[in-house]
Amino acid sequence: MARAAPVTSPTPRPAPLADRSEAVLSRLQLLVTRKLDGLLQGDYAGLLPGPGSEAGESREYRPGDDVRRMDWPVTARTTTPHVRRTVADRELETWLALDFSASLDFGTGQWLKREVVVAAAAAITHLTVRGGNRIGAVIGTGGGASAPARRWRGGPPPAGPGVLTRLPARSGRKEAQGLLRAVAGTAIQPGRGDLGALIEMLNRPPRRRGVAVVVSDFLAPAEQWARPMRKLRVRHDVLAIEVVDPRELELPDVGVLPVVDPESGELHEVQTADPRLRQRYAEAATAQRATIAAALRGAGAAHLRLRTDRDWLLDMVRFVAAQRHARTRGTTR
Repeated sequence: MARAAPVTSPTPRPAPLADRSEAVLSRLQLLVTRKLDGLLQGDYAGLLPGPGSEAGESREYRPGDDVRRMDWPVTARTTTPHVRRTVADRELETWLALDFSASLDFGTGQWLKREVVVAAAAAITHLTVRGGNRIGAVIGTGGGASAPARRWRGGPPPAGPGVLTRLPARSGRKEAQGLLRAVAGTAIQPGRGDLGALIEMLNRPPRRRGVAVVVSDFLAPAEQWARPMRKLRVRHDVLAIEVVDPRELELPDVGVLPVVDPESGELHEVQTADPRLRQRYAEAATAQRATIAAALRGAGAAHLRLRTDRDWLLDMVRFVAAQRHARTRGTTR
């Protein structure tokens, strides 16, 4: 229901990101760099700043602190409970799972959903590559057999229905730019995707502990991808970025509206002038998003929602800042 998309867009929009010149991607990277560097000050502004493994300073115990990090020598000397702080690991490996199923080729806001996916990948890459960290990606354009790992230095991954492509993790800004070019050049194919199979590619083969970021609209049934997400969380810090368009949340009153499911091709005509229909649609969409949020929460993943009609970069900045504040409880590492 909420997957259906209007046949025609109400307002003209620029060409898809994959059809634009290299300069557009460069401007996107420049925008990300300037805004993130300006608002996320610090030597190591990670996307999900975890506890790390390197020993740092001690501080007084606060309710909710992990008792496994108690600094017993300092506690004994001061007679006040202290915990040992840790410094985030510098060499971090981050993997992106990018869903380019047909439902992402839709948008009624300022952006298409697929463009928000590419933009989010650019922001995550910028936050990752500093400090010699490595970043790789798995890209899904539909259900089917996986494609073997390949080099992505020279261009986009192979396009075609049912392609799951792995882009090996590498460090360095040039390598990261090559990854983004490959991501931006990925063509969306018709047909339903398998989000669960895409996430499962991050579970095999097993990797050292790192960060896994899943970017999708999560419109696939939760039972398809919830278990792989829980399995992924056992070994990695997981961030789920949900991309949403306002028309997936509520219908406007525009009379008879032809809509098409971009994954199945089914066409329907909807009488949006009926207030009861609009109310049922909004209620069903709210329940759908609540189910997605509950499944992500049950998997232990951090959840960030980006909308096509809002400043996605500002929403990401606020999320990273809130994550850092929650982890450090307002103190500086």
